[in-house]
Amino acid sequence: MAEALPRAVTALVGVRVLNQLGAFALPFLAVLAGPELAPAALAVFGVAALVSRWAGGLLLDRLTPRTTAALGLTATGAMLFVLAAARTPTQVVVAGGLVGLAFEIYEPATQELLARATCGGQRRRAYALLGTALVAAGAIGGLLAAVLLPLGVRRLMVADAVTCLLAAALTLFLPGGPAPPAVNGRRRWRPPAPLVRSTVAGTAFAYGYLGVLMFVPLVLLQRGAPRWLPGLAITGAALLAPLAARLSHRRLETRPHGPVLGIGSLLLGVLALLMAAGNDVPGTVPVYLAWMAVNGVVLGRWQAMIAEAAPEADRTRWFAFFGSSWGIAQPTVPTVVALAAGPAGGTAAAALLTAGVAFLAVPVLLAGPRAR
Repeated sequence: MAEALPRAVTALVGVRVLNQLGAFALPFLAVLAGPELAPAALAVFGVAALVSRWAGGLLLDRLTPRTTAALGLTATGAMLFVLAAARTPTQVVVAGGLVGLAFEIYEPATQELLARATCGGQRRRAYALLGTALVAAGAIGGLLAAVLLPLGVRRLMVADAVTCLLAAALTLFLPGGPAPPAVNGRRRWRPPAPLVRSTVAGTAFAYGYLGVLMFVPLVLLQRGAPRWLPGLAITGAALLAPLAARLSHRRLETRPHGPVLGIGSLLLGVLALLMAAGNDVPGTVPVYLAWMAVNGVVLGRWQAMIAEAAPEADRTRWFAFFGSSWGIAQPTVPTVVALAAGPAGGTAAAALLTAGVAFLAVPVLLAGPRAR
């Protein structure tokens, strides 16, 4: 997939992969905070991360994407050192909030760099390459966490900080390009209706994705899987996603984004409901692998759709606004799952059932006049 893409794209993906290898802050913040403090720490982090993504979009009005990405990664690394040094409950919550305020600054800049470096079908391939590479890097990062966690969760935060700073240094060597015209700063910007509709649909998709990804290990363990199997299943799925994306590339490259996302979301929803209906490990693992393969096919479509629909002068704001879908879904998933656990018959069942419903809602939410 990467051969036909500009060198700037593969270089940027390499920088993000380096950062993703040590991305331990989010999954292990609850471990650092402890069971009593974890809800508050995660809530503060989630709100701050949502703010940081908007801050990243606003910074792109004045700075180049390269500078903005490097600034965000540097700030994240510095705040992770602060989090690793936090001891009291107040210090942990405040430090977690500081990490969140820097955590997503680089994301709109990354999307903008890819949009500037590509056009047409290249864009979908570029965003798909980024998504699959991050999934694979996350799987490798999980193995690194298994090695480092016995040394203490603070060591994980330090490792995360180091990868952030290394990625920031490499980002400075990427082509930056000129800053966008400062038209946004002269008027009040409001998200247009197509962007709002896409963001609502993207939020449903993000909920479904996180609902499956966050709870599959628990599902497997509750159904009797040995403790080594969830990690192996996740690693296998991470390798399967880019293969599925590559195999589907020629057939789907020229297809409009909306129908592909709609059909893909329907399939993801059906597979999530099948996992919810299962009750054994041999039946769950193949369905999960199939789910990840379908997810690999639609990876990159959302970002490519936004990049093609957005006016160039407003593109950074579109990326920042659309990206809030993940920031909203992240704290919503555990909240909804906790509320639905009783009626659904358990946490794992609630996660998969609500994820399936969220995926099935995506085609309905996408329906209507497009941005273009």
